[in-house]
Amino acid sequence: MKLSTPLMYAGNPREAADQVAGLEKAGLDTVWVAEAYGFDSPTLMGYLAAKTETIEIGAGILNVFSRTPGALLQTAAGLDNVSGGRAVIGLGASGPQVIEGFHGLPYDRPLGRTREVISIIRRGLRRETLVHDGRTVTLPLPADQGLGLGKPLKLLTRPERSAVPIWVAALGDANVAMTAEVADGWLPFLFLPEKAPQVWGEALAKGAAKRSPDLAPLEISAGGMLAIGEGEDTKKLLDLMRPMYALYVGGMGARGKNFYHDLACQYGYEKEANQIQDLYLGGNKRDAEAIVPTEWLEAGNLVGPASYVRERIAAFREAGVTNLQISPVSDDPAAAVAQVKEWVS
Repeated sequence: MKLSTPLMYAGNPREAADQVAGLEKAGLDTVWVAEAYGFDSPTLMGYLAAKTETIEIGAGILNVFSRTPGALLQTAAGLDNVSGGRAVIGLGASGPQVIEGFHGLPYDRPLGRTREVISIIRRGLRRETLVHDGRTVTLPLPADQGLGLGKPLKLLTRPERSAVPIWVAALGDANVAMTAEVADGWLPFLFLPEKAPQVWGEALAKGAAKRSPDLAPLEISAGGMLAIGEGEDTKKLLDLMRPMYALYVGGMGARGKNFYHDLACQYGYEKEANQIQDLYLGGNKRDAEAIVPTEWLEAGNLVGPASYVRERIAAFREAGVTNLQISPVSDDPAAAVAQVKEWVS
């Protein structure tokens, strides 16, 4: 079981990135760099490549709309080169709120586009000439869609590796099935190990049945906050996660179009999910945070005595997680990483 962490920053990402080198020495295997509608991932990933030596540097995630497939191919090849073969490309469709609101692009055929982008990136890294006639991407553009002067091209420079791991962030059944079929890894969010089989088991099996034998078994990265300690003070740290859960369940997307609200309902928290959404969209964020089920927070994170944290690690492993994500809340994050590294190795 590998160990990873999302790059957490508030204000200045350089300060957070500079801490990754210490976590690398403590045994961290992977760092995930998000962008959402903040700083872009590739810039920070390149910075991390210069600051580290062995850690995998993953985009977590790049959306498949705001960059062309060719640009994503260039990013994968460029990051893999400057990191010496340590790049991991996490892709996802994001959602209408970001794609239409921040990027000004139509949120159209997200699953089909993700599948086509993955195919184009893989062929491009093998330096194949890019010819693609899909439902969301056409390479090169035909005369009736452009000036008619485009011609098929292949990547100009030779990549560090002919294949860079491609992970997909997915929650819905169709997207998860597609991920299990074609991706190297899966990035679920707000993961609850004990309920994962009932929510995603069928979709994962459906995709795995179509998976190419040329691909290794699907990797899965999930986890949560890490705080090891005795007593109520440690358990109270779970409250730090309430704003994030409430944001996603209540405010990430519109009513009737919120993947995380749907996930909460699938977990069995439909009543709470509806209340959280009503309160959050009504501007009562604090009240929404208070309703986030404590049971969900406890099961989806790693907070408590060492024995309990080890039980949670076992639960994530049992659910198929191969890369445990942790966000240490500690005066000495490196020591916390080193301790968990011993448990997962």
